[in-house]
Amino acid sequence: MSDTPVDSSKRTWLIATGCASAVGGVAVAVPFVSSFQPSERAKAAGAAVEADISNLKPGERMTVEWRGKPVWILRRTPEMLAELPKLDSQLADPQSKRPMQPAYCQNPVRAIKPEVFVAVGICTHLGCSPVDKFQTGPQPSLPDDWKGGFLCPCHGSTFDLAGRVFKNKPAPDNLEIPPHMYISDSKLLIGEDKKA
Repeated sequence: MSDTPVDSSKRTWLIATGCASAVGGVAVAVPFVSSFQPSERAKAAGAAVEADISNLKPGERMTVEWRGKPVWILRRTPEMLAELPKLDSQLADPQSKRPMQPAYCQNPVRAIKPEVFVAVGICTHLGCSPVDKFQTGPQPSLPDDWKGGFLCPCHGSTFDLAGRVFKNKPAPDNLEIPPHMYISDSKLLIGEDKKA
C-alpha cells in the first residue's frame, strides 16, 4: 500500500504536533523541577561565604554577610597586635575560654593568623552592632587610655581589637568568632573550618 497525499500530510501533522508538545512539556517541566532546588537566598542563608582579603590594607576593616549577620575582617597592624597582651587584666575573658569560641581562636589574638581578625559584628549583650574606635587616646564614651577597639553605641560595651569584652560592661561575652578557614593566603571561607 502506498502513501496517499492525505496520509502523508496526517503523518507530518502528527510529527509536528508531537514535537511541539514535547517542547511545551519541557518548557513547563524545567521551572517546576527547578523549584525543588533551594533559592539563592536560601543557599546564602546557611552557605559558607568566600572573602577576598588581598586588597585589605593594615588598619582597615571589611564586612561580609554570613547567615544574615555582619562578619568583620580586620587586618591588624603590628602596633595593634603589640597592645593586645597589655589589656588582659582589664578583660572579662582574655583567653576566650568560654565555650562559644572555636579552639583555634582561644589565644590572645583570637585569630588563625595574628594579623587577620575575623568576628561577627554583633554585640553579645542585646545584638546591636558595635562601631569602630580604632583611634587611640581619650574620646567620648571611652576611657582616657583607650588603645583602640570597638564600642557598642546601645549600652556602652567596649571590646578590644581582638573582640574581647572589657570587665564590668553589659556584654557578657567576647564577640563571636565564626567558623572560618583560609582557602589561600588572600581568601577566607566564612562558615566552614574543616581544615582547623
